[in-house]
Amino acid sequence: MVTDVISSKELTKIDPVFGQNSFDNHEQIVFCNDKDTGLKAIIGIHNTVLGPALGGTRMWQYNNEWEALNDVLRLSRGMTFKSAITGLNLGGGKAVIIGDAKTQKTPELMKKFGEFVHSLSGRYITAEDVGMETADMDLVREVTPYVTGISESKGGAGNPSPITAYGVFMGMKAAAKYQFGSDVLEDKKVLVQGIGHVGESLVEHLTNEGAQVIISDINQERLENVSQKYGAKIYTGSDIYSEQIDVYAPCALGATINDDTVYKINAKVVAGAANNQLADEIKHGAILRERGIVYAPDFLINAGGIINVYAELENYDKKEIMRKTENIYNTTLEILDNAQTNGITTNEAALNIAKGRIETRKNENLK
Repeated sequence: MVTDVISSKELTKIDPVFGQNSFDNHEQIVFCNDKDTGLKAIIGIHNTVLGPALGGTRMWQYNNEWEALNDVLRLSRGMTFKSAITGLNLGGGKAVIIGDAKTQKTPELMKKFGEFVHSLSGRYITAEDVGMETADMDLVREVTPYVTGISESKGGAGNPSPITAYGVFMGMKAAAKYQFGSDVLEDKKVLVQGIGHVGESLVEHLTNEGAQVIISDINQERLENVSQKYGAKIYTGSDIYSEQIDVYAPCALGATINDDTVYKINAKVVAGAANNQLADEIKHGAILRERGIVYAPDFLINAGGIINVYAELENYDKKEIMRKTENIYNTTLEILDNAQTNGITTNEAALNIAKGRIETRKNENLK
């Protein structure tokens, strides 16, 4: 009888899926593959206690498939807590498509991805993220109703990026009030790292408030365009983390606060749009606290986007979207006060509240 034998080397690659910290009891992971369109995607459904898992789709040229898997696990987990802390009746999910969005994304690929989303029968609802546009969500909508962030002309809430940026701005102002005694950002030096759709909108808010805005991005052409448009200063140094500034706003990819950077940071406040900014949320959150740096938890202050797309499911208008997003200011202050009172990190304080809401609903469902 012939049996399949898995070598010890192969086992070391398989074991971490359930064992790694980012797995965190995910309910479901779906690997999507289509030879004809070249689609290679992973959908992560972390938790559906509060409702269907809603989270955007990211298209990125990962170095390998394990890196993509880890990213979708961390992102979908973050969406669970983002919805919970914001008071939305949604679970946490996310998807990643492996590939270059500029050269490999096609209408056929997006529709095929939509078919995989549809096969989950509403357990996962997708939306826009890095590498995606509203037009891509419109394509997905052609094959499944389980998508948000579609064009306003098609009955959707439109591009969520400006609302995400506004929520980050509100969270940043709350963190500034806590740290400096005033939420006025005029003349404060704010370094925005990553000026995509959300980053640029944040730059606009900061500029209108009179902040001294410094921008950094890997795309030099975009840097120059945004600099000319808003009068922002392009960062030309060699180490942005050591720069003497008031606020560091990470708005690109995650884990920029890590073992190499956490002791370098010269900012008094960290408040940005990027997901999973802390490479190790326990360790690096504690170090920021010890150093007296106020960290506004990313999954709290970047929730404007999900508030925006949630409007499509609950049928509330722009006015209500803005009201809910503005409330991020109050919630941020509550979290910062909670952390101080209980002698814990701000990230821990936010997680405790989010997990508490999920546990309460879980117990109610068991009755």
